[in-house]
Amino acid sequence: MKQVVAAIITRDSDQKILICQRRKEQALPLKWEFPGGKIEAGEQPAAALKRELDEELGIDADIGEELTRFPHHYKNGGGVELAFFRVRTFAGEITNRIFHDVRWVSRESLPEFDFLEADVKLVRKIAAGEIV
Repeated sequence: MKQVVAAIITRDSDQKILICQRRKEQALPLKWEFPGGKIEAGEQPAAALKRELDEELGIDADIGEELTRFPHHYKNGGGVELAFFRVRTFAGEITNRIFHDVRWVSRESLPEFDFLEADVKLVRKIAAGEIV
């Protein structure tokens, strides 16, 4: 099972959350997700997420607490274990390096976006104020 980390990046000024949209040529095209990626061999989850956020968004993130972790099994038989971490602060300006789109959105509007299947339950919990 692949180990994947993702960030719930919040903006203090308006409590919005950063979401990212996959490019058309990627697997699961144009689906929305939280930024992050696969843990490489020998990497700790927080270090992997810090690296991914630098690669994807050009930021030096302060990785906060782990919010939740769960497995997800895709219909095609593949599976991932997802770990989500809170990110409240980071250095640098967010630069879209790999995504089709990057947006700051309110927690309440999250369910309006077409998220990856693995993220849908978490999106509902965030929108309801149960997490973050």
